[in-house]
Amino acid sequence: MAPTIKNKTIPIQPVFDHSALPNVSRMPDWIRQSLAQDDYAATAGHVHNNRLNTVCESAQCPNRGECWSSGTATFMLLGDICTRACGFCAVTTGRPLPVDLDEPRRIAKAAEQMGVKYLVLTSVNRDELEDGGAAIFAETLKQLYQMDAELGLELLTPDFRGCQEGAVEQLAQALPESKRWVWGHNVETVPSLYQQVRKGSRYQRSLELLEQASRLSNVETKSSLMLGLGESTDEVLEVLSDLRNMGVTRLALGQYLRPSRHHLPVREYLTPEQFEQYAVDAKAMGFTWVKSGAMVRSSYHAEELL
Repeated sequence: MAPTIKNKTIPIQPVFDHSALPNVSRMPDWIRQSLAQDDYAATAGHVHNNRLNTVCESAQCPNRGECWSSGTATFMLLGDICTRACGFCAVTTGRPLPVDLDEPRRIAKAAEQMGVKYLVLTSVNRDELEDGGAAIFAETLKQLYQMDAELGLELLTPDFRGCQEGAVEQLAQALPESKRWVWGHNVETVPSLYQQVRKGSRYQRSLELLEQASRLSNVETKSSLMLGLGESTDEVLEVLSDLRNMGVTRLALGQYLRPSRHHLPVREYLTPEQFEQYAVDAKAMGFTWVKSGAMVRSSYHAEELL
């Protein structure tokens, strides 16, 4: 069934001025982007020949060379145009194209061609859709498990603004009870930076979605933050505490890297030692899977278990 569109004006949140914070332009030596290797072209072929979008390309992920060379990719549902204009994100903002109902079939086909054993599904925000895009997530799950019932899979969903409960219920029905799932949703930054960094999003809404997903018996929840946007250590630790209180057990912490001069500037490059300390703090709080480092992204090495 095709998603419906709701006639609703999306409010624009005011921008909080963090211009007094320092703007750091020089990238430190410890930040290195991976180069493409042997299997990169094969992965690119499967993605492009099936007319699919990936967050790897759309968000300019610095790990694309490493991941695509190992035959993995994070497929991005619902097109490559987002209804929100987050200050950190390289994904195009605008009026999305109509929902492509054949996209789930093509994703399953690409996954089969690539021979993947673990897959991450994400999407742009589609605030104009009545269900926020949940139906496409559910249909993609159906197609993938008809292709390979043993496939390991992680969801990295938007917040489904205005229809969270319905989206969680719809996806819960599509998740086989016999398997253990990872449901990711990224809070991205600390609450004081939300109006500038995550326009159209609300910190509490993201926490509520993670809490609802955590209640599902066969789901383990995950979240991620970008660091270096002007947050304090105390603010980061408070967010980690909030995530644990919502039942989140998996955590990814990475360095924000400015996609272009039109995006928010980097305020700080964290040292490897700072990332390691956050990992120690997170494990002490009870997170069971932690990735913390400059090049870590939310789906980086998602298939690994701690």
